[in-house]
Amino acid sequence: MSDGVPTAHHTLRVLSHLAQQRGPVTAASIAAALGLPRSSVYRLLTAMETHGYAIRFPEIRRWGVGVAAFELSAGFARQAPLARLGRPLLANLVDRLGESAHLAALVGSDVIYLVEERAPRRPALVTDVGVRLPAHRTASGRALLATLPKSQLRALYRDAPAAAGRDGEPFRYSQLSRALDEVRAAGFAAEDGDVTSGLASVAVAVRDHTGWPAAGITVTFARDRFPPGEWPTLAETVAEYAAELGRRIRGS
Repeated sequence: MSDGVPTAHHTLRVLSHLAQQRGPVTAASIAAALGLPRSSVYRLLTAMETHGYAIRFPEIRRWGVGVAAFELSAGFARQAPLARLGRPLLANLVDRLGESAHLAALVGSDVIYLVEERAPRRPALVTDVGVRLPAHRTASGRALLATLPKSQLRALYRDAPAAAGRDGEPFRYSQLSRALDEVRAAGFAAEDGDVTSGLASVAVAVRDHTGWPAAGITVTFARDRFPPGEWPTLAETVAEYAAELGRRIRGS
């Protein structure tokens, strides 16, 4: 493999291939899928690891997408194509439900809020545009995390600080894993006072053309407005808008 444009071309091919997988993969499988020499793939992966675009899992001898690649998604968010596509849908959702809604994207183990549509006579939320919150504390974050392979989840939370837990409690990956199992079973995520006391939220993930989580749509409401028994019905409405945004992202 020569230097220059061909190397850059192959590096982007490897990164794109990693991003399309449901979990970490071997260098040999990457080489076979892309028709590249295995030695070249190893050199590319090593360089990508140095810059944070790839993560090596030594115990299983596999490679996955690195944290720096998530920062690319943050740059994508800053350029606002998701916001431009999502804002009119959220405005319609707010009109329909009479509750505030927002759109968020996953960046590492955080969510960053891209759009907030506040319903009339509803309180201001902490989830203003540009705010970052720990993903596992929010409904949108849980909806997005639940779509990831468990190996990637473990990598994201391998060094989670003790302060990441709720109300000063130690963070436990096992608790998060069980919570995400519940999200997968229900088809939506919810939080009840985890972000703001007295407010609850339900959220559904928006998937791109590869099935990867592009964003999450969330509706936030006063706890006494919708009892938990009504949350699945509320989530069905949110899911309609998540599916439509997914279609717009895919261009279909």
